[in-house]
Amino acid sequence: MKSLKRTWPFHVMLLPALIFLIVFSYVPMGGIVMAFQDYKPWLGLSGSAWVGLDNFRYLFERQDSMQVIWNTLIIAVLKMIFNLVVPFIFAILLNEIRKVGLQRSIQTLVYLPHFLSWVILGGILIDLLAVDGFANRVLGFFGINPIFFLGDNNWFRFTVIVSDVWKEFGYNTIIFLAALAGINPSLYEAAEMDGANRWRQTLHITMPSLIPITIVVGTLALGNVLNAGFDQIFNLYNPLVYQKGDIIDTFVYRTAILNGEMGFGTAIGLFKSAISMILILISYRLAYKWAGYRIF
Repeated sequence: MKSLKRTWPFHVMLLPALIFLIVFSYVPMGGIVMAFQDYKPWLGLSGSAWVGLDNFRYLFERQDSMQVIWNTLIIAVLKMIFNLVVPFIFAILLNEIRKVGLQRSIQTLVYLPHFLSWVILGGILIDLLAVDGFANRVLGFFGINPIFFLGDNNWFRFTVIVSDVWKEFGYNTIIFLAALAGINPSLYEAAEMDGANRWRQTLHITMPSLIPITIVVGTLALGNVLNAGFDQIFNLYNPLVYQKGDIIDTFVYRTAILNGEMGFGTAIGLFKSAISMILILISYRLAYKWAGYRIF
């Protein structure tokens, strides 16, 4: 009670966030029961027919369902890899700039896309990457035929991955720059006295110092391996690229919201959430084992 008297303002401060979490995250969990029903909105949860695991069986029997899962894995894994490699390299290159003003200016410029929503960027990319858009006009100067970036299955994944990396790599660089700031300067001074040039210092001091945080970021990213980016895909895709660009989240939106198959859509969402939870637990364990990082 003595402790509560001293800390009650902090509990009151957390109360709005706690209420928000309960109302919008925990209360809706009651709807999970729809995954085991042939849910009809006019019958409600209590009146809809119980079908057990039929929705999950249907999930693995439908050819388009397996294609969607495969698309999600490919896009998410490639995003995860390039969103780790590109910020890693960029942070090292940025760290080599000795003029502080120039370094900060570049930092600011590459951060900016992160703060733009995919609704805005989607509209910009649709105009830029159209058959008669700016990108194809530039390619035309080099004698390259127009490319249907957002309507060709062979180009859509590439476009999605590159645009996501471009949007996020500047913000993701913050973690690596923070790790670089923690490197002991005496290590570089000792290496310089031993005759090591900047390349040798980067290879033997900078890069090894970034390995622990790289392991942490990489392993924690495993929990999002089934999140291929609904906002981005939804604003860029179209029926022409469903074969290679449709992911779990957009598939759930179309089946549950547009087609009214709410039980089936809930089953897909529950399947994704269960796999993601398992991967998060595994990633936390790996991060602790390999880099000594732990949250709880």
